[in-house]
Amino acid sequence: MTPSSPHVLVNVNGRYITVAHGTTVAAALALAACGAARTSVSGEPRAPVCGMGICQECRVRVDGNVRLACQTLCAQGMLVEPMA
Repeated sequence: MTPSSPHVLVNVNGRYITVAHGTTVAAALALAACGAARTSVSGEPRAPVCGMGICQECRVRVDGNVRLACQTLCAQGMLVEPMA
């Protein structure tokens, strides 16, 4: 990808995908077909619900830091890992 490229390459749970600039991590999760941002205490996959950061269901690790997927834009080379 060149600096002027309209796309970025991100690693979502071990799978590399290309998304458009301005794509949220929540959307990248859906595009990567995993959809889940974290796993509940009972082991159920949890996905983004509200899309505006209120519900906290979209918590993920982005480059080792906890972030809300619905409020974080994808960046070139970003590593996104669902929370356990």
